[in-house]
Amino acid sequence: MYTKLLLLLAMLWLICLAPVVRAQELEKYELKGIVKGAKGELLPAANLQLVKDPGQALVKVEVTGQDGSFLFSNLPAGQYKLMVSHYDYALYTSSVLNLTQNTNLGALVLAERAVALQEVKIEAQKPFVEQHFDKTVLNVENSITAAGSTVLEVLEKAPGLAVDQNDNISMRGRAGVMVMINGKRVPMSGTELATMLRGMNANDVAKIDLITNPSSKYDAAGNAGIIDIKLKKDSRLGTNGSITSSVGYGELPKLNQGLQVNHRAKDVNVFGSYNYVHRKDFNKLDIYREFFTPTSERRLIGVNDQKNLFSHQINSHNARLGFDLNLSPKTIVGLVGSGIFTDINRTTANQSQFFDSQRQYDKSTITNALNGTNRNNQSLNFNIKHTIDSTGKEISADVDYAAFQSHDRQNFVTQYFDTDKPMPDSLLHGNLNGELTIKSAKVDYTQPLKAIEANLEAGLKSSLVHADNNLQFFDRTRGRNTLDLNRSNHFIYRESIHAAYVNLNKKWAKASLQLGLRVENTNADGQQLSDGQTFDRAYTQFFPSAFVGYKLNKTHDVGLSVSRRIDRPTYNQLNPFVFYLDPSTKSSGNPFLLPQMTYSFEFTHTFKEKYVTKLSYSRTTDYIVSVLAPEQRPVPDPNPGQIPVVIQQDRNLAQFHYYGASFSVPISVARWYTSTNNIETYYGLYQGNLANTALRSGRPTFSINSTNTFQLPKDWSAEVIGIYRAREVYGFLDLQPIRFLTLGVQKQFLDKKANLKLNVTDVFYSNKVRATTALTGYMENFYQRRDTRVATLSFTYRFGKNQVAPSRRRTGGAEEEKRRAG
Repeated sequence: MYTKLLLLLAMLWLICLAPVVRAQELEKYELKGIVKGAKGELLPAANLQLVKDPGQALVKVEVTGQDGSFLFSNLPAGQYKLMVSHYDYALYTSSVLNLTQNTNLGALVLAERAVALQEVKIEAQKPFVEQHFDKTVLNVENSITAAGSTVLEVLEKAPGLAVDQNDNISMRGRAGVMVMINGKRVPMSGTELATMLRGMNANDVAKIDLITNPSSKYDAAGNAGIIDIKLKKDSRLGTNGSITSSVGYGELPKLNQGLQVNHRAKDVNVFGSYNYVHRKDFNKLDIYREFFTPTSERRLIGVNDQKNLFSHQINSHNARLGFDLNLSPKTIVGLVGSGIFTDINRTTANQSQFFDSQRQYDKSTITNALNGTNRNNQSLNFNIKHTIDSTGKEISADVDYAAFQSHDRQNFVTQYFDTDKPMPDSLLHGNLNGELTIKSAKVDYTQPLKAIEANLEAGLKSSLVHADNNLQFFDRTRGRNTLDLNRSNHFIYRESIHAAYVNLNKKWAKASLQLGLRVENTNADGQQLSDGQTFDRAYTQFFPSAFVGYKLNKTHDVGLSVSRRIDRPTYNQLNPFVFYLDPSTKSSGNPFLLPQMTYSFEFTHTFKEKYVTKLSYSRTTDYIVSVLAPEQRPVPDPNPGQIPVVIQQDRNLAQFHYYGASFSVPISVARWYTSTNNIETYYGLYQGNLANTALRSGRPTFSINSTNTFQLPKDWSAEVIGIYRAREVYGFLDLQPIRFLTLGVQKQFLDKKANLKLNVTDVFYSNKVRATTALTGYMENFYQRRDTRVATLSFTYRFGKNQVAPSRRRTGGAEEEKRRAG
């Protein structure tokens, strides 16, 4: 397989290098000059855009140096126009420049601006969902129905995304999604990730990018794709900001408050934000379980019917503070610190009835639990970016440190009824403490290759991870306080990942090519202190990627991307702790879980730069899937009358094949009404043998996401989102269809600096999950309802000046490790 991939890369490289001789034969010219103000002062950091005439196609972008000079090099002969902008001066646009030789334009004088440049007021509101050639964009800040929501609720409305009953996020039917915030991967997965996203205010989010086939520049993790959450940032000069406040109510109240402040001067930008979320939610979960003999006659052993009510209250504080400093026109340094502090109080009420092999009532239990959870996450990022010369050579570096603490206090009280002999109430107390630190550093380098009119990117990255989790359970039945050695554990995990990548990008008049290769070396070891179990792994993997695009004509563009990716188990997935949920349910980590490896292919067709069709195929080996199975007991069972127990654990399935197609159909019905419709259809084939069950299952399915936007008179607007997901199969899980409708209306006032939004999510309270799991000796049906029908009123006000200036990207190097911290 590696030989075939290397041959493919070699062929693509030959395609890239074939036009070199012809390209070198073309004459290239320079265009230079100096930018000055109206009083003759030199203007550094002015932005210059060179475009083709006619057509206004962007050719190159440059920035003037400290002496106001600029240079465009390696330009073919032709007609151009030059546009120059500076935040203190009016826009300058040149006449048509007929470039047939090296040209010095001399001094370009910018006129003084009579008034500060006002931000552009776009009357046509962007749709909530936009399909691009290489990604899907959710315009959260433009969405009426997203106001007052959490980020997790916004993701549930996205086309192709789904959140299951265990809070796992999947993209187009595939697990293994990598979640990032401003280019930094978040430190959690599963329930931990969902908890954090529930504590994030969607009013603080500008947009969300959904990337299905990233290049080698990204970490190799995330076989299903990347979710990059882009927080709002103010690019205006002076002191500016925004205040948001929302209140919502379903069956329980939800409050979101936020403040964002930014001060930008000539050489420094200081920014900060604070968000507070207070929410009360519930989760009603009905489970019906049947246990069978693991033999061909499949004889019923017993039945468990239970009702669960999980209630939780979240108080989350999210703060961010940082600055960018221009040390010179070519060098920028930045420092960003952030913290998320979440306090959760949970209560659990579990009522279980047990029936014998004849379905006759046997016994019952009632479990009530009170859990206190604290999640504290802090991170610090130092970054520097240096432009080496005017040809586009750049080098950037990031150093990251992140620390995460988890503290859980659990109290379970179980009452037993109608047992063979009287049993006292069982009291179980748990102290769960965990600490995780991540240290990471990366360097990225970019250089244009003039000889072949291409661009080269290369980089190095190293990360060190240390996790220490101590789980203690105490049996407090009948006044005791005895350490339960069967449930308690202490697990230590260490990991280091070292990576290097190289990317080559080349563009022709109609074609484009990207070739990439990433190599990652992983060293990991874990130790279970209670019984001395250890594991030690070391491996090196290569991750090639390639993209070929071609413009057939004015209306048709096509592209093909290929990549190999990995999903390493999260630290909690490897942790062999056995977590107690109720007398009949446990959850356990799996220290023998292997990373899953994926080859992905995606063909994209764009019609009129508007209608996008994508065809996808991927093959994953050692696919990580969650399995519910009865606890294995000795035969004969020394306690045949005890309660049957189910254990949930992630395991490796041999193979997963994915076939998918997606269609984006935006429709402009009228100037005041636009409809963006996304259709996802896919088929996932699961193959392997787990829990004594041979699995070869799959089901063609589809989902429809329709976002409808209405522009109404007098600064009113409205939004309607309808979502339908057909029946689908996920491993052993068979999910029934899901449908829900969301409505919203908005009024803008105070010269559009303020807005008031009212929305109602899940209007008909139809976003409910029904599913079935079937294995050789076990079958389960469950029905889940949450507080999804919520009416929210949200107010936003933007204050400060409207004078704009360019901003800066900030990303860090510890993204992959943080994602796996949960």
